[in-house]
Amino acid sequence: MNTSPFVLFLFLFFINNIQSQNYWQQEVDYKINVDVNAKKNSFKGDQKIVYTNNSLDTLNKVFFHLYFNAFRKGSDMAVRLNNGDDINTRFDVDISKLKSEEEGFLNVSNLKQDNINVETYLSDTILEVTLGNPILPGDSSVFTMDFKGQIPITIRRAGRDSPMGVKFSMAQWYPKISEYDYEGWNTAPYTGREFHGVWGDFDVTIKIDKEYIVAGSGYLQESDPSNFKLGVQSGQKRIWNFLAPKVHDFTWAADPDYIHDIFEGENGVKLNFYYKNDPEIIENWKALQPITGELLKFFNKHIGIYPYKQYSVVQGGDGGMEYSMLTLVNSGKDFVPLVSVTSHELAHAWFQGILATNEMNHEWMDEGSASYFGDLAESFVLGSDFYNSIRSSYGRYISLANSGQEMPQSTNANRYKYNRAYESTAYSKGFVFLSQLRYIIGLEAFNKTIKNYFDTYKFTHPLPNDLRRIAEQSSGILLNWYLTDWTKTTNKIDYAINQVEKVKNKSLVTLERIGLMPMPLEVLVTLKDGTKEFYYIPIPLMRGEKKQPEYAKNWIQLRDWSWASKKYSFEINHKLESIISIDTNPTGLMADTDYSNDIITFE
Repeated sequence: MNTSPFVLFLFLFFINNIQSQNYWQQEVDYKINVDVNAKKNSFKGDQKIVYTNNSLDTLNKVFFHLYFNAFRKGSDMAVRLNNGDDINTRFDVDISKLKSEEEGFLNVSNLKQDNINVETYLSDTILEVTLGNPILPGDSSVFTMDFKGQIPITIRRAGRDSPMGVKFSMAQWYPKISEYDYEGWNTAPYTGREFHGVWGDFDVTIKIDKEYIVAGSGYLQESDPSNFKLGVQSGQKRIWNFLAPKVHDFTWAADPDYIHDIFEGENGVKLNFYYKNDPEIIENWKALQPITGELLKFFNKHIGIYPYKQYSVVQGGDGGMEYSMLTLVNSGKDFVPLVSVTSHELAHAWFQGILATNEMNHEWMDEGSASYFGDLAESFVLGSDFYNSIRSSYGRYISLANSGQEMPQSTNANRYKYNRAYESTAYSKGFVFLSQLRYIIGLEAFNKTIKNYFDTYKFTHPLPNDLRRIAEQSSGILLNWYLTDWTKTTNKIDYAINQVEKVKNKSLVTLERIGLMPMPLEVLVTLKDGTKEFYYIPIPLMRGEKKQPEYAKNWIQLRDWSWASKKYSFEINHKLESIISIDTNPTGLMADTDYSNDIITFE
């Protein structure tokens, strides 16, 4: 290679520091009071937020998400569900057919900026606010408002009366200010996809009927949260107060039949478990607790130290969904699925809870990462085979890539034509991105990348390019080609063995690149005497090469294969008669979309 590693290091260090100096993100602190009418499935409250404009721009408007407005007839979500190009399997409810008492809504009134009334305009789940006084760079404003809402039946993540009988699952339930970042305001309507929030502190007080047990993000302000009599008595209701520092949302759930257990996790982290007093699930939820402690240790070791002192696993909602310091899990009757969902959602405490990517634009960064590390951690605690997860994720991605339904991974989460394409792209193709990155740069550099990425970008909103540059610094390999082809195009990987010829006492192998996406190759030649030789072919776009992996005892590095050339030939220092097979993808970690031409065997 022509590029000096030292020069490359200096260049990447300089670029990274430039980005750090220009980085900014907004800040918002919430003080919320909410009074719940459990019999009528409604709530009312008031909210005070201090919003700080850390951007370089003057803001003349702000926007609020009113997510519960999606759960009513005529909403964008309701319409989208009925006119999609395929069925969204995550929804069991047709919103257009809900009864009025089954719908949800969130209304805001008496909205003021610094005690001055402001003009508002409501559009589905977005409330547009024209400011009375512009917020200058570096300035803050105080917004106050009243709100009231109706809790829908459980439709998507949030609602009442979950499939397993949890009364209230309150996710994205309050007027939530939209994020303003480098790309401007993030005001996409909610159609059941993803979220993006502003970092800040939450002080939330919940007043609810006294028989309810409440689980919430943050720290419950009581000395013994396992005590049924916690909270301040107020007539027929009890008051619960939670403080959640440095988070980007607040979620809670409540049920009269919750059992609350606490398991002491690593580094003094209290792992809270809230689940129904149901004989069919109690044993599994008890067994889940020490395993969650092991999962916490695994993620601390392989990603970075969890920075809070509590995390709650709460039965509620549908499926599983991650929130700050808390997850809602609708499982329990079967143990392995309960562990699997918990592992995935706990991984989100790092990939979204702390590394808060914009899920609407880069949903694969958190879903793919949580899928990869969640499955890896699950294999660790249950002793299952992680390569089953690899094969499954690769298979789903390759099926999508060959279906003609794939769209670029950079597509906005709301804009996918097919729900199947969104699901496979976010989860499976996101999983493959990390697994294939490990293949490209090597396991040691990959592990270093993940830890450096977490340490550098925790409590921010990292972008795909941030992960790419960290991987470059950790490996000495340039990766812009990989990020571009994988996330911004639907170019496919497809390499084939074109022919193998005898050349005196050697063999000449000719390979062919059929797909548009370039990749380095590890070609495994297996000889009849049992010897295995790996022929490593870098690509010049990398400006480097990975270290010899442990699994390759005989590692032979060849010249680069330029993307401009569709064919590439190299010699094997063995007679053709001595070869059993040649395989261009022996690890299976390269997502070649046609395995049929990857290997040739000689009888």
